[in-house]
Amino acid sequence: MVEKLKKILIIDDKRSIRATLKEILEFEKYLVETAQDGIEGYKMAEEKNFDLIFCDIKMPKIDGIETLKKIVENNILSPVIMISGHGDIETAVQTLKIGAFDYIEKPLDLNRVLTCVRNALNNNHLKKENTILKRKIKSEIIGQSPEIKSILELITKVANSNARVLITGSNGTGKELVANQIHEKSSRNKNL
Repeated sequence: MVEKLKKILIIDDKRSIRATLKEILEFEKYLVETAQDGIEGYKMAEEKNFDLIFCDIKMPKIDGIETLKKIVENNILSPVIMISGHGDIETAVQTLKIGAFDYIEKPLDLNRVLTCVRNALNNNHLKKENTILKRKIKSEIIGQSPEIKSILELITKVANSNARVLITGSNGTGKELVANQIHEKSSRNKNL
């Protein structure tokens, strides 16, 4: 099976930075697109499924921090590496708290960039794989006794309503299984 090439978006107002970073990443066999400001970059991130995003902090229109906030708030799952020539520790910490994967200062160091790209892509792959595995591991309630059938009918009724549910019982009786079944059968199971 041939692995598809990873797509990377570079958001930076400096043409020279976009061109240099693009050249480095394309040499490493990544598909690279660029945007010259936060508005254009956010729109591209929203429309296309990028495996990674580089985002400058100081840009016209909306800056990199606002762009990062929009990406995080709108559940765009691409890891974001922030880059800046004007940064300080406080800015780096702020971007990481918002949800950036990493922060790199300009001038960009080739080895640091490539290491960061590999780490971000590996981390993102593991997150996706973990989510898939969690969805596959569904604990189901099985049995044919009248009591089990009654519980399964009740789960179906509750799952189809918007009612709040309190599940009680002794330790080891399957409260978590019941809760998982209600969630799986409800319309809210897509909103992880």
